[in-house]
Amino acid sequence: MSSGALPKPQMRGLLAKHLWFHTVGTFVVALGVAAAYKFGVAEPRKKAYADFYRNYDSMKDFEEMRKVGVFQSAK
Repeated sequence: MSSGALPKPQMRGLLAKHLWFHTVGTFVVALGVAAAYKFGVAEPRKKAYADFYRNYDSMKDFEEMRKVGVFQSAK
């Protein structure tokens, strides 16, 4: 059996190589999760709030709650 048949194991720089690989992978995954949250949760929520408050009349809502008797201090 010749000594050239098997590759020599990498001993120097193995930890640095693995740390670099996992650091880059971590940043890629983190950016992916942040983008997914932004476009999957934050933007639809922002749009829903904007749509709700576009036609929201707080005085009308207050009068309806006052008539029902939600407030004890308002006559």
